[in-house]
Amino acid sequence: MGAKKKAAAATGGAVSAVQAAKDNPYVQRLVDDDELRENIAQAYESARSALERLSNGKGPAKAIFDDKKLQKDLRETAFAVRDASLALREAPKRSTPKKSGGLFRKLLLVAIAAGLALALSEDLRKKVLDALFGAEEEFEYTSTTTSTGGSASGSSASSTPASA
Repeated sequence: MGAKKKAAAATGGAVSAVQAAKDNPYVQRLVDDDELRENIAQAYESARSALERLSNGKGPAKAIFDDKKLQKDLRETAFAVRDASLALREAPKRSTPKKSGGLFRKLLLVAIAAGLALALSEDLRKKVLDALFGAEEEFEYTSTTTSTGGSASGSSASSTPASA
């Protein structure tokens, strides 16, 4: 295929992608709805702030339970995502027949598959926990006390009974 044909095919693909985006009611909703864009921006900013606070050097579990600012950022993120999803659900219905297996179904399927994989695979579960909370440190126990052979408590166990 020549360079001109490749360029024409790429341009045709871009044009069809732009046309598909233009016809998509969710994209139209995003373009037209200022509040939706603000909710998405707020969700992004709050999530970014929460991630920065989460990676400040404390353990993630300690940060989640003790850091009030992190809790506020997570709460704001959740509310902004909820508001944005509600606004997107109000997007006008398509005039064309809906394809089976929408994005929500695919995401739900991926979430279920990930949950099953974590539940069934101990190695995967360990990797995820190590990634979230840091690797567990394995340690060997070494006693700080030393046993002496001549002490009263040590010699009583090795002595023979008086009646023998």
